[in-house]
Amino acid sequence: MSKGKIAIIMGSQSDLRVMSEAAKVLEELEVQFELSIVSAHRTPERMMDFAKSARKNGFHAIIAGAGGAAHLPGMVAAYTTLPVIGVPVKSSNSIDGWDSVLSILQMPSGVPVATVALDGAKNAGILAAQIIANFDDDAAKKLDNYKSEMREKVLKSAEVVETNGWKSGKVGF
Repeated sequence: MSKGKIAIIMGSQSDLRVMSEAAKVLEELEVQFELSIVSAHRTPERMMDFAKSARKNGFHAIIAGAGGAAHLPGMVAAYTTLPVIGVPVKSSNSIDGWDSVLSILQMPSGVPVATVALDGAKNAGILAAQIIANFDDDAAKKLDNYKSEMREKVLKSAEVVETNGWKSGKVGF
């Protein structure tokens, strides 16, 4: 298990369908994490307390997912000096997800939030693991292996397509 710990938070339970991808990849990479629901709008005091105490509670980065107005990542970033990775979530009340993307992406100067693609929680998990890998050699080795496996899958797929032709429908995934 890694020496670092990541927080995964989301604005509501409906975001779990997306945010679970961050948890899955961190689990695969054996990076410690805690996952919870912390709403910027419905539980603002909980959000503020969480963000202010995150470093003291042993976290090294925070992955924050939110849909709609998507204020959670930015508000958390306002209360902590830890890196915050924002995951815009396409929710039922979303305008094709663009409202979430822009709310997280367009942070004012001095309050940065690293932003991944719409519903990109898996990449957020990988990015958080890369942050941990800066000071944890075991996490770095696991990431190296992960990327090697990914590279091998692509090479095998390329071989299948090149051997069978593109019309065969066999792509090796």
